[in-house]
Amino acid sequence: MTLLTRKTFLRVLGATAALLTLSANVFAAPLKVGFVYVSPIGDAGWTYQHDEARKIVQQEFGDKIETTFVESVAEGADAERVIRNMASRGYDLIFTTSFGYMNPTIKVGKMFPKVKFEHATGYKTAANVGNYQARDYEGRFLAGMIAGAMSKKNVIGYVGAFPIPEVIRGTNSFMLGAQVMNPDIKMKVVWVNTWHDPAKEREAAESLILQGADVITMHTDSAATIQAAEAKGVYSVGFNSDMSAYGPKTHLTSSTQHWESIYRAKIQAVLDGTWKPEAIWHGLREGVVALSPMNPAVPKEVVEKMEAYKMEIVAGTRAVYQGPIYDQAGALKVAEGKTLSDEELHQQNWYVKGIEGKIPQ
Repeated sequence: MTLLTRKTFLRVLGATAALLTLSANVFAAPLKVGFVYVSPIGDAGWTYQHDEARKIVQQEFGDKIETTFVESVAEGADAERVIRNMASRGYDLIFTTSFGYMNPTIKVGKMFPKVKFEHATGYKTAANVGNYQARDYEGRFLAGMIAGAMSKKNVIGYVGAFPIPEVIRGTNSFMLGAQVMNPDIKMKVVWVNTWHDPAKEREAAESLILQGADVITMHTDSAATIQAAEAKGVYSVGFNSDMSAYGPKTHLTSSTQHWESIYRAKIQAVLDGTWKPEAIWHGLREGVVALSPMNPAVPKEVVEKMEAYKMEIVAGTRAVYQGPIYDQAGALKVAEGKTLSDEELHQQNWYVKGIEGKIPQ
């Protein structure tokens, strides 16, 4: 080998080694994944379930990813600040996990076009913003069947967070399930206008019990409703996570969410370079929605009927919003043989027959 050829060879070899080192460093760097939570993580509820899923994917992906979170972030300006700060610190994928984070996520997404964002429970997407939801209404329907069967006074109660379609849909679904088991059932609703305020939630639950409800549930983040029911000796149905620890005697079951399959798929897509700003809505079929173990007080035949309905929903032979369905004024909203489309479910702003009171404007 001549001196010139040897020098050229060494130069090429050095350049190749440098490129290989650079490539190795790029792929060795973990994907930075951030989570923004609306309430404290605690040991039950909405945020708790999201954080459990974060822990699961962190363990599964190991050193391929690095996760962080910020909890108790108020919707609105505070959320925009937190999301923007996370994006500016080099996070590659950011999950924003509350309905009120939708517009702040879209706004920050425009500022950081190279960052991927995923928003929970919203309906907007952008070039770098996807959204994801759980079909909670499926679990609500099944849990409502249990509530309707266990009510002796024919009155059930519901603590609602905000009167948005997501919460209204859950309220209606719970009632439709209860009516399967008890056509004479009535529902009372108390709105607290907060996702997480244990004092307000407990007060609302106690108000429902005073109004005659003997099974109560909620669409809020804490276990205060379950605790209130346990203290009064009234049955309850939890939401988000298994809340049986807060009502060991009176908690019947919980409609739960398991977000890890969604987080796993989204993270893997970013790692693979295949991520797209999709809108997904997963439920019982995908394992994102489930019911927690039943209280032994629930009769075997009730559980069996609920399980049969569950299998039909999973198989696609039954829908929660399967006609005929009437609103509280007696108007036909879903004709016999028809079902509501996803678009109609997203826009729901009416109560089904049997729910008392009016939806706040």
